[in-house]
Amino acid sequence: MDLRRRSWVKSATWRIIGVVVLAHISYAITRDWGQTTGITLIFHGLRLILYYCHERLWERIAWGRLKHPLSHLPVRGDLTENDHRIIERFLQERQYLARPPEYQI
Repeated sequence: MDLRRRSWVKSATWRIIGVVVLAHISYAITRDWGQTTGITLIFHGLRLILYYCHERLWERIAWGRLKHPLSHLPVRGDLTENDHRIIERFLQERQYLARPPEYQI
């Protein structure tokens, strides 16, 4: 999951690209810097907020994501030797682990 700060930075950088594009289009149509500025600021301010909300919503949806094979295991603190054996057996059973004879966890 992304940090909220990362989502805000992604939103802002994407909007900067959009600001430049819309400013050029608005100015080409209006030939007025005042109208161009107003249109661009209102449109992109709203889009910044909507994109952030859209990103946060998609962070909650698991569809289309690959899951790590051990993501379901609860980890609390340091792993014990028994934990290592359980994980190794789990990975071998599912053929995630190609284990050479000298390999140790």
